[in-house]
Amino acid sequence: MSSNKKPFIIGIAGGSGSGKTFFLNCFLHHFKQDEVTLVSQDDYYIPAGEMTQEENKLYNFDLPSTIDSEQFLKDIKQLMNGEVVYKKEYNFNNPLAVVKILEIKSAPIIIVEGLFILHFKEIAALLDHTIFIDSDEQIALDRRIKRDGLERGYPEDDVLYKWYNHVVPAYKEYLLPYREQCHKIVMNNTDEPEEIIAVTEEISNDLKRNILVDVQ
Repeated sequence: MSSNKKPFIIGIAGGSGSGKTFFLNCFLHHFKQDEVTLVSQDDYYIPAGEMTQEENKLYNFDLPSTIDSEQFLKDIKQLMNGEVVYKKEYNFNNPLAVVKILEIKSAPIIIVEGLFILHFKEIAALLDHTIFIDSDEQIALDRRIKRDGLERGYPEDDVLYKWYNHVVPAYKEYLLPYREQCHKIVMNNTDEPEEIIAVTEEISNDLKRNILVDVQ
């Protein structure tokens, strides 16, 4: 990538249970490693300290104030300048997890993903192309129950409490208002990998045609 070319910034936003992670993994798969880099909002949670199960249930992670948006913005700008970013990986408040240091290298395409990336005005202003991953609420909830139960060991009652008190209100206030402004909306109601692979291939091919030639 020549130093005078600005990377192309893609913002990918979607609510909890929308299938955003699977979409992202499929999307990234269509690019070579040196063509694309990913910076995730999840790695910018402000540490909440160790919590009991009850405290964790009541703590609202679905607020913009839980994110270090200034550092998030700063790191995106560093990547845009061709610099390498070093970042602690967020471990979802698991005191037993080994903290990994992420080395995020710049690339011609930078993907910024997260729940609040459209709400954070200074970050939204940097995005050249925005993709909104959406799904029906019941499907999203079913996915959340499955994920939180399997991966994080949360009881279903706790997942439901967070869903109705934190997740849905945050989605409606901080993400949904920006849906129609996005360049592309992807409805992800099936759990059929072939469909998402086909969609991500179509989007990535389109982007490669239009931008990789320009930014390299």
